[in-house]
Amino acid sequence: MDNYRWRKCMKKYLSIDQGTSSSRAIIFDANLNLINDSQQEYDLAYPNDGWVELNPNDVLETVRDTVVNVISEGQGIEACGITNQRETTVVWSKETGDPIYPAIVWQDRRTNEYCNKLKSKGFEKKVKEKTGLVLDPYFSATKIKWILDNVDGAKDMAKKGDLLFGTIDTYLIYKLTNEKNHLTDVTNASRTLLFNIKTMQWDDELLELFDIPKSMLPEVLGCDDDFGTLSLGTTNIPIRGVIGDQQAALVGQGCFKNGDMKSTYGTGCFLMVNTENKHYEIDEGLLTTVAYKLGDEVHYAIEGSIYSCGNIIQWLRDKMEFFANSKDSEKFLNPNGNTNNVLFLPAFNGLGAPFWNSDVRGGFYGITQDSSINDMVTAAFQSITFQTKEITTILENYDIEINKLLVDGGMVNNNTFCQVLSDTLGKDIIQPSNVESTAIGACKVAMIGSGEDLSNITDDSPSIYKPNLDLIKAYEDNYAKWKGYLLNSLKN
Repeated sequence: MDNYRWRKCMKKYLSIDQGTSSSRAIIFDANLNLINDSQQEYDLAYPNDGWVELNPNDVLETVRDTVVNVISEGQGIEACGITNQRETTVVWSKETGDPIYPAIVWQDRRTNEYCNKLKSKGFEKKVKEKTGLVLDPYFSATKIKWILDNVDGAKDMAKKGDLLFGTIDTYLIYKLTNEKNHLTDVTNASRTLLFNIKTMQWDDELLELFDIPKSMLPEVLGCDDDFGTLSLGTTNIPIRGVIGDQQAALVGQGCFKNGDMKSTYGTGCFLMVNTENKHYEIDEGLLTTVAYKLGDEVHYAIEGSIYSCGNIIQWLRDKMEFFANSKDSEKFLNPNGNTNNVLFLPAFNGLGAPFWNSDVRGGFYGITQDSSINDMVTAAFQSITFQTKEITTILENYDIEINKLLVDGGMVNNNTFCQVLSDTLGKDIIQPSNVESTAIGACKVAMIGSGEDLSNITDDSPSIYKPNLDLIKAYEDNYAKWKGYLLNSLKN
């Protein structure tokens, strides 16, 4: 190893990856080699149909515990980067620092009726022009409004300036920094329905629409800014990077140029393509969002958001008990794509892009006495790849050419799934040697914020999956059947 790379290896960075159902802390060196990591899961709550909540204290405890687990005594950490589940909404008392209600998770659909009411009044066009988003319960604004409208005294407290709002990044910064900073970054702000991605500021007209006091909102910084000092016991680490999880995966995969594209397969699935300074307006249900702000440069992205992905596999494991652990699911995937005419609709909490339908629910179709667990598992996996195909087809209609797709997230550890994805799309699938791109992205942003040069860091050993031309027709037929089932379900 040359002297330059050796000196870089001596530097250490902490990456906090706060996900929908677990928190993870990872120590990387400056060549992005993993030194140490720790992960803890926590439970979500489902109080009513379509409702998804979590306890913010569970998030704090799992973040604290995992960070403590990876930091050794006397180990110097240059900086910390935070990446987080986006849109999940926490409202807390400025006086006590305690949440006034459980965090409402991004998957939650309780405000669907309110969103439909705003659509019927013609507000969606204005909202999309300003935010790049659709009027949907997925985003933070209607979750904030629901808390203010339904928690006793919350609206009055908010008007008096006694309440604060934050996505998970903001809550962690507020609770874990010496400075008690109330901050967010541009990527998380861009997912609230309250942030104008053209002016790059909180939008007064949108705040008035949702009846949310501006005093609740955090200050918005660039991704590589100074967010304060993470303090745990005697350990103090500067936070030099904050970025939403899907944007972090974009950075983690090195997608810095126009047309660079990645798809993350975690709890949900999120396909994102960097469009640099071009601000697309797509009518077919895809989103325009802020990819990142590094230095003074803002890049935009187009995103397709799919609600159900890894949680489908968890459901097959925990509720259906088809296999003991998620890795075993690979054994039940029919490599030839045959599902014996079984189809699966992945709509536990409705459908995201490009349909944005909160009312439809999931289910199997075409089950007979001949149907097997293999058929059902294969159909479930194919429903994920078919949703990806829906999004890539729209992008290609806008002349955004896709020759290859960079993938990451826990599901792409399943090699058979990666091959099914390649066969479904008819495109090369590139799997990095380290699929934890969100954590790597947070680390990269913290490194940039610390003045590091990333130009010499590359992934030298990705795996490439090429489509099996003999199976293209079979997958096209399966996709056509699945699309028909989906459209019929949306009508009913």
